[in-house]
Amino acid sequence: MPVQEIKFYQTGSLVVGNRLLDPERRTVQADPGRPNTLTSGHRACQGCGEALGARYAVDAAHRATGGRIVVVNSTGCLEVFSTPYPETSWRVAWLHSLFGNAPAVATGVAAALKVKGRTDVRVVGQGGDGGTVDIGFACLSGMFERNDDVLYICYDNQAYMNTGVQRSGATPPAARTATTQAVGPEPGNPFGQGKNAALIAMAHEIPYVATATVADLRDLEYKVHRAMEFRGARYLHVLVPCPLGWATASSDTIRVARLAKESGLFPVFEAEHGEITAVSKIRRKVPVEEYLRAQGRYAHLFGDPPRTDVIAALQALADRNIRRFGLLDEEG
Repeated sequence: MPVQEIKFYQTGSLVVGNRLLDPERRTVQADPGRPNTLTSGHRACQGCGEALGARYAVDAAHRATGGRIVVVNSTGCLEVFSTPYPETSWRVAWLHSLFGNAPAVATGVAAALKVKGRTDVRVVGQGGDGGTVDIGFACLSGMFERNDDVLYICYDNQAYMNTGVQRSGATPPAARTATTQAVGPEPGNPFGQGKNAALIAMAHEIPYVATATVADLRDLEYKVHRAMEFRGARYLHVLVPCPLGWATASSDTIRVARLAKESGLFPVFEAEHGEITAVSKIRRKVPVEEYLRAQGRYAHLFGDPPRTDVIAALQALADRNIRRFGLLDEEG
């Protein structure tokens, strides 16, 4: 990937930022003067991946534009926990929209700025997977088709979390939700349903599409910066684990996001004008079982007897991603 991973030699881990680095190599969050566009005091759950991802993404957009951005937010978890009227944790120009029309509102803001000749002010739309992949999908596709000058960010926690963990079009196969219970011969979310929004965005051949996770926040910041270098429609799909809906410990948010990528179930890549330009290689391939066992939403796969057939089917999906996106080096 174009972003350079920085190894923290004191622990041997790869860290988000390091204040010992040269200033030009530091992340936004490593800067003591960072904008903190999403400040403390909001009501997100402990360990919320969406709060983490949104803060890093919007802070990066803020720095990339010198603070000249307008953010449009669809209804969903991110809005509910950050902006219970009349309070807000946002420290940036920020607009509320309905569940399904954030891309359309963002388009309108971009058009108004164009009429006023304010090409220096950029627009960021954002929402969860429900507001993006399902309810707002028509508006999003229209935004792509017109190539409107908006960066749209989907924070994907793979269900409608703020209304009770109902299935969305981004819910993975076999996952338990309130509407895909772990009962019957094929428990959990059915195989073969849902949408891959990043690939659909690529099919529109818009200037820039990328995926990211909160396990690699340096990469997420890089991709926001990269997206702001383009004009026209851009799409960023960020995996943000949800301790409530995934039934994981609050302290495991980063770990499960990393396992999603390292197992191959969530490929991390960049694309320009419909062509993949870079992928984030798997550093240490892990079996999907390690990822699934970490989450209560898959607990029904490890009962007595275990559903080895379903686990094998999920492994086949991961292996397909690895082949399709070239996620392993040849020697891997």
